[in-house]
Amino acid sequence: MYICLIYTFMLYSSELIKGTLKTIILKLLADNNRMYGYEMTQRVKTATANKIEITEGALYPTLHALESEGLVTTEIEYIGKRVRKYYKLSPDGAKRSQEKVNELADFMNTMKFLLDIKPKTT
Repeated sequence: MYICLIYTFMLYSSELIKGTLKTIILKLLADNNRMYGYEMTQRVKTATANKIEITEGALYPTLHALESEGLVTTEIEYIGKRVRKYYKLSPDGAKRSQEKVNELADFMNTMKFLLDIKPKTT
C-alpha cells in the first residue's frame, strides 16, 4: 500500500510581495549584516515555508534601487573564478530599516481594523 502525501501551501500574490520587498530586504540585512542575492531569496523561502518566493527579476531591481537611494552598499568578493556581490546596510539604511518595519507593522494593524480581521483563537 502506498500513501501519497500532498502538501499544499498558499503563495502570496506578487502585488503583496512587491509592496513589501524593500522592507523585507532591509530587515534581512539588518539581521544578517551582509548577504548576497541568492542567499536572500533562499532565506525568505525557508523562513516562510515557501509562501514567499522572491524572483531575481524582483530582487535585483529592488537592490539596485536601494543602492541608488543610498540605503545599501555593495562589496565584491571573489570565490575562485566567481564573483559574488554582497549587500550591506549603509548607516542611513540601518535607520530606514527600522522605520520601514514600523511602518509596515502599523499598516498591517490598520488593515486588520479596516477589514475587521479578528485574531485566531484555538
